[in-house]
Amino acid sequence: METNDVLVPAESETPAEPRPKAPPIESRFLFVDVAAMRAKQLRRGARPRLDEDGGESHRMPHKAERVAMEEVRRGLIPYELPQPAGQ
Repeated sequence: METNDVLVPAESETPAEPRPKAPPIESRFLFVDVAAMRAKQLRRGARPRLDEDGGESHRMPHKAERVAMEEVRRGLIPYELPQPAGQ
């Protein structure tokens, strides 16, 4: 699975207004896939979106994987599921 197939690229986005929340992920396997791809984006220089949430004032995690998991948990990372091959 390519990174571009699931996540909308974060590096090119410069939002003027708040992003809509992504639907909650109920599958832990999908959660892991989305968080792993987001962690890869963060390691390559994408800016974290946790500070945009404005809600909780917990200490921000330092590791890209932890930041990515928290972003996905809060619904800050939009994702798209690829269509099955037969459709």
